[in-house]
Amino acid sequence: MEAIINAINSGKLKAEVCFVGSDNKNAKGLQTARDFGLQSLMFSYGEKNSLKDIAESDLLRALRENGAEWLVLAGYMRMLSKSFVEQMEGRIVNIHPSLLPSFKGTHAIDDAFEFGVKVTGVTIHLVDEFMDNGAILAQRAVEIKDDDTIETLSERIHEIEHALYHETLSKLFRKGEK
Repeated sequence: MEAIINAINSGKLKAEVCFVGSDNKNAKGLQTARDFGLQSLMFSYGEKNSLKDIAESDLLRALRENGAEWLVLAGYMRMLSKSFVEQMEGRIVNIHPSLLPSFKGTHAIDDAFEFGVKVTGVTIHLVDEFMDNGAILAQRAVEIKDDDTIETLSERIHEIEHALYHETLSKLFRKGEK
C-alpha cells in the first residue's frame, strides 16, 4: 500500500487514493495512511466472519461514497463474497506472492520455499469469488537461490511486488480511460 502511495506521489502512477481500509484495527497501513493524510477506515468482520455481510456492505458504501472506481487490495486478508465481487466485477485487483495458480493462500512464500521449488514469484490478478483465482494481469518470476532463507526470499519478493503492482495498475488504469 505504501509503495502504491509513493508511486502516485512521485507521478509513476496516475491515480488517487480515496481511502485506505483494513479489517485489522492494528494494521500498519491504517497508520501509514493517516501519516500520508489519507482517510483510513476499519471494516470489522467480527469473530469468525460473523459480521462479514455488514463489513462488506460498509466497504461497498465507502467505495461508492468516495467515488472509487477500483478496489486495490494490498494485504487485505479476507475472502470477498461472491455477491460483493459481482457488484465490483472486473474492478478488484489483488497481489499475491507466488506464480499463481501455484501456492495459493496466506503462506505462499513459506509454502514455495518448503516445497523446494527453484522459481516462485509475484502475480497481480483480478479478483473473483475464489481464493487467488481471477484473471492474471501480470507475473514476474523470482529465483529461489541455494543460500536463500525465508527472510531473504521474502525481501526479494516484496521488492518485485512494489514495482510490479504500480506498473500493472498504471497499464490497467490507462486501459480503463479509453
